[in-house]
Amino acid sequence: MTSRIAKHAARLVTGLTLSALAALPAFAQSITVQGNQRVDTDTIRSYFEGERLDQAGIDRGVRAMYNSGMFSDVRVRRVGGGIVISVSENSIVNRVTLSGNSRVKSDQLFPELQTRSRGPFSQAVINADVQRILEIYRRIGRSDAVVNVATENAPNGRINVTFNIVEGSKTGVSTIRFEGNRAFGTWRLKNLMQTTESNLLSFLKTSDVYDPDRLAADVDAIRRHYLKNGYVDFRVVSSDAVYDAARRGYVITIVVDEGDQYRVGSVTVDSRIPNVDERLLRGRLLTTSGSVYNAEQVEKTVEGMTMDAARRGLPFVQVRPRGDRDIANRVVNLGYTADEGARVYIERINISGNTRTRDFVIRREFDLGEGDAFNKALVDRAERRLKALSYFKNVRITQAPGSAPDRIVLNVEVEDQPTGQFSVGAGYSTTDGLIGDASVAETNFLGRGQQVRLSGSWGQKSRGAEFSFTEPYFLGYRLSAGFDVFSRYTDATESGRYFSRVTGGAVRFGLPITEEFGIGIRYSIYQTEIEVPNTFRQPFNDCSVPIAGITPVVPTPQINCLTNGEASLAVKEAAAKRNLTSLLGLGFVYNSLDNPKDPTSGLLASFTPEVAGLGGDSRFFRAVADVRYYYPIADDVVAILRGQAGHIQGFGGNKLRITDHFNLGPGLVRGFANGGIGPRDISYDGKAGALGGTTYFGASAEIQFPIWGLPRELGLRGAVFADAGTLLNYGGNKRFAVVNGKTVGVAGAGCNAAELAQIRLGVTQGNCLLVHDKSTIRSSVGASVLWQSPLGPIRFDYAFALSKDRGTIDPIFNTRVGGDRVQAFRFSGGGRF
Repeated sequence: MTSRIAKHAARLVTGLTLSALAALPAFAQSITVQGNQRVDTDTIRSYFEGERLDQAGIDRGVRAMYNSGMFSDVRVRRVGGGIVISVSENSIVNRVTLSGNSRVKSDQLFPELQTRSRGPFSQAVINADVQRILEIYRRIGRSDAVVNVATENAPNGRINVTFNIVEGSKTGVSTIRFEGNRAFGTWRLKNLMQTTESNLLSFLKTSDVYDPDRLAADVDAIRRHYLKNGYVDFRVVSSDAVYDAARRGYVITIVVDEGDQYRVGSVTVDSRIPNVDERLLRGRLLTTSGSVYNAEQVEKTVEGMTMDAARRGLPFVQVRPRGDRDIANRVVNLGYTADEGARVYIERINISGNTRTRDFVIRREFDLGEGDAFNKALVDRAERRLKALSYFKNVRITQAPGSAPDRIVLNVEVEDQPTGQFSVGAGYSTTDGLIGDASVAETNFLGRGQQVRLSGSWGQKSRGAEFSFTEPYFLGYRLSAGFDVFSRYTDATESGRYFSRVTGGAVRFGLPITEEFGIGIRYSIYQTEIEVPNTFRQPFNDCSVPIAGITPVVPTPQINCLTNGEASLAVKEAAAKRNLTSLLGLGFVYNSLDNPKDPTSGLLASFTPEVAGLGGDSRFFRAVADVRYYYPIADDVVAILRGQAGHIQGFGGNKLRITDHFNLGPGLVRGFANGGIGPRDISYDGKAGALGGTTYFGASAEIQFPIWGLPRELGLRGAVFADAGTLLNYGGNKRFAVVNGKTVGVAGAGCNAAELAQIRLGVTQGNCLLVHDKSTIRSSVGASVLWQSPLGPIRFDYAFALSKDRGTIDPIFNTRVGGDRVQAFRFSGGGRF
């Protein structure tokens, strides 16, 4: 009995002692390491030395050892006054290789792997690497990819690791579905998205790959579209992407709640700032009573009012829009209130993420800088500008408190993206025949935001080369400056019996006045050379330079040197010497298009007055105007109205050369050949004697629509159109003193009937023209097929001429001459691949 009590007492004392020792945060008297082969013993001890080795201290040391990746197992036990650490080391990776990857290069995969040569072998890290590889393949549309890992023992206890990749087939977006949309059809909403559905052309595109970031941007684009069109209560209920194994692709379902469309009710402006008249702010209103509510116009109105106040020395003004919904009448009563905002200054602008683009390229998009008054509207404007540059994948501007309550820090986070482009193109048109082109372009040259482009083209009837450079911020101002150097060759033998080459350069400046309106100035100097071919196949100058076997020796009534296609005297005059043109012009452009590449609404108008005569050989005034208006009349159905006009007038007693005239055809009225309308030399050739005119005007109406039943991704659309216009008034010489360097008469008026009869029946060409020049309105109707093909935009036009100039009756041969040349079918296209 006594012995049992003694034993219990001993156990109690021992337990209390051990508990007390465990509770004491004492340092270990000794640290013994077992099991290590490659890792130095002192390295292992360092994880515990200095720790107060209670249980928490031991746990910290163990976690640190595991985190090092060098150990697969760590055990710690107490022995006397010290601890014993038993370890099992991870093997060392000898070599990492990739196998089976062709769609994604090894250079892209290796930086993503955490398993590295000479690093520790860890199964957990390898498993994470497998998931990283699968994620990369998922983002390029290869969700069926499989990655297997093979290991092989190497000398000295090392391990070779191989990631065997089975890339699988492409798994794109099989279907995009919308639910809840009534105002806009599925076709129209899909057009707003960058994500597309897979189809027969999927091997040429990547937009049908499911990308959650791209889908989020698509959802935001849809939201902005509804808000722009008056659906103020619009919301996206859900956007889900589910992989359908049966379809081998993702099914994207976007559920929307449109709500009702609202119009603008009353519009009020309230200025609570002394010396700022409400009437001045009203001049910036883009929202008018009765119009469909447009959130973008509200933003631009706020921005415009803010900029006006800042220009008047009031940088702290805040313009707040307020919208009061009248649900019963479905209107939004808008109010704009201008208040003196808090006096907060920008302490610093931090820029991060730009590995290529220079800081100053980003900073210059801000209308404010460090030390300036903070204005949220101007910061939002800078963010939109940065996104519009297309230099960055992502742009994000956030705010942080500064060193004082009235200081704020702006953090600008960007992610650079490639901005260079190399393209090779090919195409065909009924006007120019086969066409090929190649270009190298960089829109962010050396990260300085400059644009450089070198291009060359070759065609059956035209070829050329051009180099251009643009500095968008000249001398630190929002003023673009640039220059162009070019050379272009054109075969105009079908319409005018000549070749032409234009070589020169230009210097240009552009100043944006508002977001929509800008002014440009351009100075060009170029030399024009005209060549009249005179060969066995093209004997277009054999009246002056006879060709044996072609040019008749004895004149006969209907066979002479004129009947084989002699070039007009107007052409020969231009070919007598090279012509230097020194041209100065202004350009006024207004652009409110919703999308510059595929517009559906808005106005694009330009007016360009020019004068030639600041040196050089040409003396003329020229003005050209072009207006295009886009209006959506139904779901993805767009009406396009276009008006164009131009006039050129010589001065200082100078007559215009044939190359100075407007020479038009299908660009003005479809259904007519290139150079097929306008004044013609009918002295001897009523078909190819196009002279061009000094005045033109025209109008066209077109409706573009989807071809229902065809997938949107095919890029096919239809169109119907009606054109009308005319080209008139030849402004060059009609009687020539010198032809081909020889004096042939005295300059003056055109041919009379007697002279014309002598020219027709004789061997020589004479020295005068008979010009057929009528102001007949040409008109046509037709239909088109437009294809946004993978190789670029292609257009097929078929037009039927309703009215045309039929020409006149030749008094000598009693035949009709001088009529317009029609061309019912026209095909044009090209692209990059």
